[in-house]
Amino acid sequence: MPNLVIVTDPAHRGHDPAYELNAGRLVSPRHERPARLDAIEAALTAAGLPRRGAMPADEATITAVHDAGLLAFLRDGYDAWRAAGGPEVMLPDTFRSPRWAGGGRPSASPLAAPGWWCVDTATPIVAGSYAAARAAVDVAVTAAELLTDGTPITYGLTRPPGHHAGPDYLGGFCLLNHAAVAARELSRFGRVAVLDVDVHHGNGTQDVFWRDPDVLYVSLHAHPDHLFPFFSGFAEERGEGPGRGTTCNLPLAAGTSDEGYLDALRIAAEVVEDFDPTALVVSLGLDAADADPIGSLALTGDGFEHLGRTIAALDRPTVLLQEGGYALERLGELTLRVLSGLGTAPSPPPDT
Repeated sequence: MPNLVIVTDPAHRGHDPAYELNAGRLVSPRHERPARLDAIEAALTAAGLPRRGAMPADEATITAVHDAGLLAFLRDGYDAWRAAGGPEVMLPDTFRSPRWAGGGRPSASPLAAPGWWCVDTATPIVAGSYAAARAAVDVAVTAAELLTDGTPITYGLTRPPGHHAGPDYLGGFCLLNHAAVAARELSRFGRVAVLDVDVHHGNGTQDVFWRDPDVLYVSLHAHPDHLFPFFSGFAEERGEGPGRGTTCNLPLAAGTSDEGYLDALRIAAEVVEDFDPTALVVSLGLDAADADPIGSLALTGDGFEHLGRTIAALDRPTVLLQEGGYALERLGELTLRVLSGLGTAPSPPPDT
């Protein structure tokens, strides 16, 4: 089997809010919680696959992607919120709008700050959230650096997910965009393709590279007419200026199963091949699964194994970074099906 290095950091456990507000409903326990990585790590342990820790990344790797003000908010905003009388879980109740004259400007109130930087109510922040988000970046950058050292495939167990976090905003469970940070780092050595297979469109990653001719963003996702982020991920979004043509969205109808998904995946692979990148970053969402509680597609375990084979056939140095996936009882199996397709892990029992 090809060499595989798996990178982890236990600091992700610090991001564990008691609840979220999703589609107007209080959700507790949250869909995005530490048990997600517990399930994946248990499967990796059972398969005999070792892990290694992450090394700290420089802050400059983050500010190469994100506004310094966003990073400062994640670092300091929670303490200011609490000092101003905010409750233990920080969630915005007032959001900036581009429809305001001049686009609005930040308020001096710490209670207003979340609505300046966050786009939804489903992304709560608690005392350990910043450390968890930084750890996810550490994992991603470590995994990317291992590629440059000659490791052919790396897998970063990144949490919270990242692909909805844009240059100057966060949301969709995502605080910092670890996949974009990894791609930006790898782009110093040549062209990079980001293949996003999360069920939700990675609006943040798209925004980061919207005008960048050296980073290709290709996404397979549920159509935004029926799934978050709703306002981004349409097929006509192709990039802008020097980046025109380096964005490719393949939105899928609700209920799409293996046949339709794998047809779209073939198109995505062709786009990546035509771009001819020196490295590949995969935003590995497992929430396209037929059992996922907040997805709307129906990919089976066989489909995920085929996904792994498709990634392997691209034959590029590849870093996989964990995004979504919320069917806890299936996450371990689906992870191993992808890694089996890549030729880096034994295949688990087939779907029952």
